[in-house]
Amino acid sequence: MPQVEQFNGIYVRYYQKAYRFSWMYVRNDQVAEDIAAESLIKLWETMKKEPVEKPLALLLTILKYKSLDYLKKQIRTDEAFEAMAKWQQRELSIRISTLEGCNPDDIFSKEIQTIITRTLNEFPAQTRKVFMLSRFEQKSGKEIAESLGITVKGVDYHIAKVLKALRISLKDYLPLFYFLFLH
Repeated sequence: MPQVEQFNGIYVRYYQKAYRFSWMYVRNDQVAEDIAAESLIKLWETMKKEPVEKPLALLLTILKYKSLDYLKKQIRTDEAFEAMAKWQQRELSIRISTLEGCNPDDIFSKEIQTIITRTLNEFPAQTRKVFMLSRFEQKSGKEIAESLGITVKGVDYHIAKVLKALRISLKDYLPLFYFLFLH
């Protein structure tokens, strides 16, 4: 009997049993079909290499381990999704509490004004002037460049230096920093 016919005979004889057994554990039609087919192929490959006295027992063993592998992988996947959902919930709670704690009066508090002034005073006069024209007087890069006799790239460079320093010095007030200084 040709090998294809032998395999077909085994497949026809055992597929439904293999599928039902696997489905009882994995509870997913597609996965059960895959496990049944893979298990029958594994049984066939084993039978080609060596005599198998109890093919049904071997098939059941193969099905058991393939189903177990799937279920264990499913547990790891579910745990990863649960961990991600918990992390997202914590992150959302932090954003809510941060926003609830946000007091618009704090934006103009003496503490923040002091931090901004101290940080700006660390820079040369030209850098301070560029930043103040940009952020406090709402001048464009081109307008600033023309009035100070520098390039637009130079304006961008000065602004970037100050923003980097302010981002660090206002790290505890980051949402306010973004609100105040980033366009």
